[in-house]
Amino acid sequence: MKPDPARYVHGTDAPWDEFQVVGKPHRKVDGLAKATGEAVYADDIQLPGMLHAKTLRSPHPHARIRSVDTARAEALEGVHAVITGADLPTKYGVIPWTPDENALATDLVRFIGDEVAAVAAVDEDTANRALELIDVDYELLHAYLEPEESLERHDPAIHPDNKKGNISKHVELSFGEVDEALERAEAGELTLIEDDYTFHGTTHAPIEPHCAVARYSPDGLLTLWSSTQITHYVHRTLSAVLGLDPAKIRVVQPCLGGAFGGKSDPFSLEFCVALLAMRTGRPVKMLWTREEVFYAHRGRHPMKMHYKTAADAEGRVHAVDAKILIDGGSYSSFGLVTTYYSGQLLTGPYDFPAYRFDSTRVFTNKPPCGPKRGHGSVQPRFAFEVQLDEVAEAVGVDPIEIRRKNFQGEETETVNGQRITSNGFLECLARVEEASGWRERRGKLERGRGLGVAGSMYISGTNYPVYPNDMPQAGIQLKVDRSGVVTIFTGGNDIGQGSNSMVAYLVAEELGMDVAHVRVVAADTDLCPVDLGAYSSRVTFMVGNAAIDAARKLRAQIVEAVAEAWEVEPARVRLVGGRAIDLSDSERSIPTREAFQIAEVRFDTLGSTGSYNTPTLGGDYRGGTIGASPAYSFTAHVVEAVVDEETGRITVENCWIAHDCGRAINPMLVAGQMEGSAYMGIAEALMEEQEVNRFGLHRGPSLLDYTIPTSFDTPELHALIVESVDPEGPYGAKEAGEGPLHPSIPAISNAVYDAVGVRLRHLPFTPGRVLKELRAARESRAGESP
Repeated sequence: MKPDPARYVHGTDAPWDEFQVVGKPHRKVDGLAKATGEAVYADDIQLPGMLHAKTLRSPHPHARIRSVDTARAEALEGVHAVITGADLPTKYGVIPWTPDENALATDLVRFIGDEVAAVAAVDEDTANRALELIDVDYELLHAYLEPEESLERHDPAIHPDNKKGNISKHVELSFGEVDEALERAEAGELTLIEDDYTFHGTTHAPIEPHCAVARYSPDGLLTLWSSTQITHYVHRTLSAVLGLDPAKIRVVQPCLGGAFGGKSDPFSLEFCVALLAMRTGRPVKMLWTREEVFYAHRGRHPMKMHYKTAADAEGRVHAVDAKILIDGGSYSSFGLVTTYYSGQLLTGPYDFPAYRFDSTRVFTNKPPCGPKRGHGSVQPRFAFEVQLDEVAEAVGVDPIEIRRKNFQGEETETVNGQRITSNGFLECLARVEEASGWRERRGKLERGRGLGVAGSMYISGTNYPVYPNDMPQAGIQLKVDRSGVVTIFTGGNDIGQGSNSMVAYLVAEELGMDVAHVRVVAADTDLCPVDLGAYSSRVTFMVGNAAIDAARKLRAQIVEAVAEAWEVEPARVRLVGGRAIDLSDSERSIPTREAFQIAEVRFDTLGSTGSYNTPTLGGDYRGGTIGASPAYSFTAHVVEAVVDEETGRITVENCWIAHDCGRAINPMLVAGQMEGSAYMGIAEALMEEQEVNRFGLHRGPSLLDYTIPTSFDTPELHALIVESVDPEGPYGAKEAGEGPLHPSIPAISNAVYDAVGVRLRHLPFTPGRVLKELRAARESRAGESP
């Protein structure tokens, strides 16, 4: 039988009722511009008469500012303006309930590197010389460098206005009968594993440092170009801090050279260049050095964690009890959310009948912590996945099997009230089990070589919109041109993950267009509808759904107009392959541009809007919406590691990454996100560490001292895409940019145990730490000998 020609796109062998764009590999819409150097980043912006700004930073971890004298700096030739904290007294914070930052310190400095003053001059050299001429009189105060001390001592307080002393946030939540299960374990009815785990601080290390450029026009419009991933929040905060009508502010994100969460806060340089531009009447640029980026930080929170897990003889978990101490550094940032995330996001992919967590975030006089890829949940996931392996060993169950036994299922609810829709975790386990040869190799390799497994769950956006409002969390506008081009206006922030490309793919699919005929204008508060930013893996799910909403409204108009012109039912008209076709007459079709023109005649100038807002989600208790997501991704890793027992060096040779992304809109980009996430997790486990010395000084604020893996250090990364097709995601898609990081770190620890029989519970896994654990294991065995 010959195939029905009506099923195929005109001039091709592609069926019209199958995806034409979604699920296919495509290059990014900005890929060529970035590869050829045509892309414009913040530091590429050069404006006539532009001044250059630099920041004076505190040399002390904790001190009171008695006075700041800028007279000598102002007198230096080439200096156009100097500002201090007195010029920017309004406090702010990305979370509206914790506004504890100033663009420049007003009364206290709280870490070495805290911003004190800023200078605008004809060039950076002159600005730097001016900084040396600013005289600051400090009264030194006690510096808190350990979170345990901040927990107990509150005088002097790092934030005197904080009613809880040096405690930033405390969350204690309990679900189910935790104490009953622990009592059963004490009675010998259940197996109890209890231990301490430590996660160190790490930072983002994006290739592009922070940069901002401001221009204040004669008509009073302030335009800020910034390497931010939250244009909308920067816009709101600039208005509040500068006292400007938000209608007089425009914020634009140029191309961004990576962020990983490190550009999710409003930063000092954005306010400084804005005010300096207003004061001088000239454009002002500030580019931070790499050292300054390390001071700005907002990276992974160090956590000290104590976990108890009670399980029965079959390996079923009955209760998990966690107590967590979080080192927040000097300011709140996203800390309120971090404290909740440290507990709320652990309740999948496993079913806990009972669960309790007690998390406390404290202030210390160190660079402020914030959101880093996998915000708030990477650290607890490390602790629990290592402990789950310990449970498996104690009850004699294979580590993959114990994860299967505790699988929570799909279309269900977690113990803390989070709604689970699609869930491909079992397939993730099966894929890494098969690909790694787990059954044949685990526990059977030569000493020094081992396999380890771990799993995880992560959000696809959050129900929590940072500031309370009932407006859409994502919006899209479409403009149609008679040439056949559609332009998408999105407030979404593309930070390198490909979100601009994602909306282009979705609109092209919906309108049956070539992706090359779709343009994207993004992250410009004057031109684009509001989007809340690139954080919490929200963009694909939320902005993607908004794009589909707008495209379907537009498609309905086009189909109606063409059907009317052809005098057929709208159901017979399909937009596909760059054409409008009649499903009942294979000879009748027209190019999409003609369909657009017919629709313009019928409906006037063509365009549409779309939006997305989450449904009501989360448990009915204080904090129940924090961590509640419209969909969750699921991941499983198997790591193959080699341990050199003479040097203590761990080498990861292979990492198999199975990730349930719902549907891969572009499998090539999804695989890239999976591999990049695993790479970052492995780097944190083996090489990276953000720390200060006993004086509060950063130990190595450079990419020479802060080591990250090169291509020679990177293992073979095997991306195994699992598609569960979520019922509410755009074409079934869920997140893929953060979830795949989580399991790599505990999987390394579990692989080391398989290789040499020692548990690594404290990060980072440096050679010295490995040798210490090996030595302790030998001494323990010697002590047990008769």
